[in-house]
Amino acid sequence: MIENRKYIVIGVFCLVGLVYLSRLFYLQILDDSYSLESSSNSIKRVIEIPYRGQIYDRNGKLLVYNTPVYDLYVTPKKVYIPDTAAFCRLMNLERSEFDSIMENAKAYSPRKPSLFLRQLSKEDFARIQDALVDYKGFEHVTSSMRTYPAHTLANALGYVGEVSKKQLDEQETPYYRQGDYIGRSGLEQYYESVLRGQRGIKFIMQNVHGVPKGSWKNGAFDSLAIAGKNLYTGIDVEIQQYADTLMQNKVGSVVAIEPSTGQILAMVSAPTYDPNILSSRFFSKSYAQLAKNPYKPLINRPVSASYRPGSTFKLIQSLVALQDGAVMPSSIFSHAGVPMKCHCNRSGRLNLSGAVQYSCNPYFYHVFRRLLYNNSERNTFKASAMGLHHWHDMVAKFGIGQKLGIDLPSELKGSLPDAEYYDKIYGEKRWKFSTIYSLSIGEGELLINPLKMANVAAIIANRGWYYTPHLVGGIGKPGQGIDPKYLEKHEVGIDPQYFEFVAEGMQGAVEHGTVTSAAVIRDIAICGKTGTSQNKKGKDHSIFVAFAPRENPKIAIAVFVENAGWGGIAAASVASLVIEKYIKRKVVNVALDKKVKEANYLPGVIIPKKQPTPKKFEPPKDSATKPLIVKAVAPREEASAAVDANALASRPVSANGN
Repeated sequence: MIENRKYIVIGVFCLVGLVYLSRLFYLQILDDSYSLESSSNSIKRVIEIPYRGQIYDRNGKLLVYNTPVYDLYVTPKKVYIPDTAAFCRLMNLERSEFDSIMENAKAYSPRKPSLFLRQLSKEDFARIQDALVDYKGFEHVTSSMRTYPAHTLANALGYVGEVSKKQLDEQETPYYRQGDYIGRSGLEQYYESVLRGQRGIKFIMQNVHGVPKGSWKNGAFDSLAIAGKNLYTGIDVEIQQYADTLMQNKVGSVVAIEPSTGQILAMVSAPTYDPNILSSRFFSKSYAQLAKNPYKPLINRPVSASYRPGSTFKLIQSLVALQDGAVMPSSIFSHAGVPMKCHCNRSGRLNLSGAVQYSCNPYFYHVFRRLLYNNSERNTFKASAMGLHHWHDMVAKFGIGQKLGIDLPSELKGSLPDAEYYDKIYGEKRWKFSTIYSLSIGEGELLINPLKMANVAAIIANRGWYYTPHLVGGIGKPGQGIDPKYLEKHEVGIDPQYFEFVAEGMQGAVEHGTVTSAAVIRDIAICGKTGTSQNKKGKDHSIFVAFAPRENPKIAIAVFVENAGWGGIAAASVASLVIEKYIKRKVVNVALDKKVKEANYLPGVIIPKKQPTPKKFEPPKDSATKPLIVKAVAPREEASAAVDANALASRPVSANGN
């Protein structure tokens, strides 16, 4: 019995030993995965970064492409420089810059390569390539640089920059490494996951001296880099560039939308800059200069600047009041007893369309009053709160007081005050219509951005609906891959018949109302509304919103020109020229074109004699397919500047604007 147990125990031990030997044979002979890990000293893992996706306008013209450049890396432990002064002259570096770069490289790692110089052009690299043989410890890597051939749309397109430490720490799935580039603003940031592509990996054999000896296992474990997807925008680059020229020496915005699709046709943030200056190795210096500019060109004003809508808000007031039954299209009001000035001198003679045409302040004082008191409550304080709550809900359907959801970062929601807001300021039941009547003409606590007013123009053009405004109309291929929210139609809850009365007033405003006659295009039926946003710190801001033609509209537009005064001159002139250019594909009103381009609303700014012509370019044929080989690099400091877009909003003042 004991003898049998002995054989059982021996058998168990032999079986366990056989299992271990079999596993060891599999791991060492058959399975290469652990061999790969154990060969880290002889096999080099190289990351391949693909080209970012390119960006096109609606007509297939390139807005952004990739230019091949060279990055120079240094391994401090291997560095040998016989003549530092000669080396600095070769690299166009000051000695202090050289010392700083080397100190950062040593701090990162004495034995690992880190970035020395980024984005050397073909010409620069050719100049130093032969000389690098004399300087040990330096090696080059093929990279790319974003190039903007149209020299426009800087704020909307955005830029790429090195990933920050905060972004590295906060990434949910590890992807980026120190020295990697990432979209930092605009479309480059919003569509980062689409544009960046999928990186690949190569395993290279090397000897003990680090000299490459070819691909490991014939590339069996390699993975190819996949280029980022291209973006196809709704931008018309010809219209965009023309609008840029009209906004020279001005601060403000132009936003043009195709009403039938919600696609952005043009988006100007003025003053602007050439996006190429933030796409070079001199990024930090260029960014710092832009950040110090008193006119804040880094702010994307169409989505991040705040203004009071002024008289353009009367369009929404009219539609809400008609839908609510507070007024009729034929309603007429006297100016008597109204604490507002009027510039039309037509007391008691204007119906609703006429009030829109001549921008009658007292008329809309009565409209807003009727809106607030259009309920059964007899207590004026309670009635005002009930009425404002109802008014707030109806106005919010136009996108006021909330983010529209455009495919850009940093969109501000603005301000649409409600009853709770005034309860906090004045106390419950301690305010009424006479406290907040400035809202009737788009002043007071209302705040919007230019995008919202362009969207309002699109809503009226469509007679009551809109698609969420968006820049990108296709991902990978035109018309495909975009977020479904940009294909969803939004109704604003206003009966289509009421839009005709407002459109009638808007057309009258352009042809015989508050718009300067010079801005009228005789053979295009433009429906527009002027606005003057009050500004306590200086001259009032000029605003104009419009759509054209009246029937089957092709374009809706909002123009804001800061410190330019009355909306019927500065902003309306810019808008009418953009409309003419888009619909006719040419500008007939040459005199107005010249006048607008010469207009200067920036004191002390010298007007350039000639607008620089965009440079022609030939993008590389393989720019979207060829992968890039990069390595881990040391972190680099970038200039930064916090800009408060809300600072552009004026403080509330008395409601007597036009």
